[in-house]
Amino acid sequence: EVQLQASGGGFVQAGGSLRLSCAATGFYFDDYTIGWFRQVPGKEREGVSSISHPYGRTNYADSVKGRFTISRDSAKNTVYLRMDNLKPEDTAVYYCWMEWAYGKRSWGQGTLVTVSS
Repeated sequence: EVQLQASGGGFVQAGGSLRLSCAATGFYFDDYTIGWFRQVPGKEREGVSSISHPYGRTNYADSVKGRFTISRDSAKNTVYLRMDNLKPEDTAVYYCWMEWAYGKRSWGQGTLVTVSS
């Protein structure tokens, strides 16, 4: 059974940093395209970042480029999202996802990030 669990969210002041983690069971991150999206209640889901399979290319939304960094630790089967210089508009629930087939993704429970001004 595929499971993803995001953690590491919290409350931070603008300009601060957080590192989100996503632990996976039932599959290996190295074998799939993986990423993060975020969602504010009542708003559209926004893709944040991804690492492609098999080439490991990283992509970022324009809104986070230069501030967020996605990475993975194969030994721990964990994906990270380092978020620096956080802004109030980064406030959202963050989810990690994996693409198990073309255009088909799974994700687990998210973690809430709140950035105060």
